[in-house]
Parts: sequence; C-alpha cells; structure tokens
Amino acid sequence: MDLSNLKPAEGSTHSVKRIGRGQGSGHGGTSTRGHKGAKSRSGYKSRRGFEGGQMPLQRVVPKFGFKNINRKEFKAINLDVIQELAESLKITCVDVNVLVEAGMASKRDKVKILGDGVLNLKLEVKAHAFSKRAKETIENLQGTIEIL
Repeated sequence: MDLSNLKPAEGSTHSVKRIGRGQGSGHGGTSTRGHKGAKSRSGYKSRRGFEGGQMPLQRVVPKFGFKNINRKEFKAINLDVIQELAESLKITCVDVNVLVEAGMASKRDKVKILGDGVLNLKLEVKAHAFSKRAKETIENLQGTIEIL
C-alpha cells in the first residue's frame, strides 16, 4: 500500500452537482434557481436583516435604553459571607486583599458590602462602598468601616 492507490471509503463522497451545463444534465435551464427574482440573478447578495421588502424587524421594534458611561461596577459581597470568612480565617479585619486571597473578588474589582445575612462579630471592614443596612449592622456591633 502506498499513497498512489489511496481512495475514500465506498459511499463516503458524492459527485459535485454541475449546474448550468445543458438540459441533458438535468440542471440546465434555470440552473436550480427557480424563475425570476433577485435570487435567480448573478451577483445577488442580500443585506443583513433584509426581509424581501417587508419592514425589517429591527426597524419595527422601537429603540429604548442607554449605556451609562459613568456607571461604577461593584463586586457585591454580603455580610453573611464576611461572617463565614472571618470565622474560618479567625480574623478581625476584612479588606479587599483578604477577599482576593479567598477568591471572592479579583484585585481590580471595586467591592461593595451589602447588608444581607447575619453578622455577629465585631469587625473592621475596608471596602470601596457600603449599603446603608451593612453600615448600620457593622456599627451596631461596635465594628468600624473604612471607605477606600
């Protein structure tokens, strides 16, 4: 066996449909394009979203909303998560570096502490932002907050 007598398996390939090569081929005449219309012409190309002259969907549906260029994206972390983290690591100061080491935030994230869950440790918490409830909960336990 050598490269000169290799061929594909029986039935795995098909002969190419030769279009526009006379009536005897069975694919002459309109060359499988049907009768008339833009799609039967050479060089036909429709633009994206074209619906044959019908009003396209992207023009029917109204525009709405916008992207706020001044938006600040925060990584939200709840008090119950901080409680578990402080208990497991036995720490009293939770800051962004501790959260990054624990895998809860990346070092470029801005962190916001939210007030969901129960906190019952006196902690020093340092983050970029705090919700009103989180701030109250930490300060009621004589903890301190620091906004970075």
